[in-house]
Amino acid sequence: MPSDPTLDLERELLAKGSGVVVGVDEVGRGAVAGPVVVGVAVIRMATDFPVGLRDSKLIAASKREKLMQPVADWVDAIATGEATAAEIDEFGIISALARAAERAFATLAIDGHDLSGASVILDGSHNWLKASLLPPVDIMVRTKADRDCAVVAAASVWAKVYRDRLMVESAGDNDTYGWASNKGYGSEGHFTAIRAHGATDFHRRTWLSSVLAVAPKE
Repeated sequence: MPSDPTLDLERELLAKGSGVVVGVDEVGRGAVAGPVVVGVAVIRMATDFPVGLRDSKLIAASKREKLMQPVADWVDAIATGEATAAEIDEFGIISALARAAERAFATLAIDGHDLSGASVILDGSHNWLKASLLPPVDIMVRTKADRDCAVVAAASVWAKVYRDRLMVESAGDNDTYGWASNKGYGSEGHFTAIRAHGATDFHRRTWLSSVLAVAPKE
């Protein structure tokens, strides 16, 4: 059974003088359609987190939905930012991730949350946040942070539910490409639909070109 996250690292950072601890995670990085979305969650105190909170990949969709309100009640602030398929095509995935993060942090700033002196826990093995234009913060890159750190798990769930809802809405009633189920990832059914109907503006065309010959949709 997968283990629950803890607040060990968050408590350590707060004890060392961090004003706030920020968890950052992304979803949609490997999809061939739709945006990449970055979730940002902020806590000022390491209080008990919602029961059942885990890395979004380890939670069923129905349970992720039910966690949204408890997560919102637990954190001091939470936001998402996104970068479009067109931006991914034009600037590359790392720059797109940075842009999405900037937009998420800008929402927090607009809401009046002071991030000076913040410690940021970034899930992954590469500091793609250094490509962004964020205020000075202490960034800690941690592999499997979405599994181990509750504040990152909160950002993960928030971003995943946001993006899944967006993909279902974009699918519409016809759902030619199966986005309601594949969420823009490269399933065989998705690729078959692209071959039959061509790519849309919601597809990452530069990504598709390396997998199959894609004609623009009429």
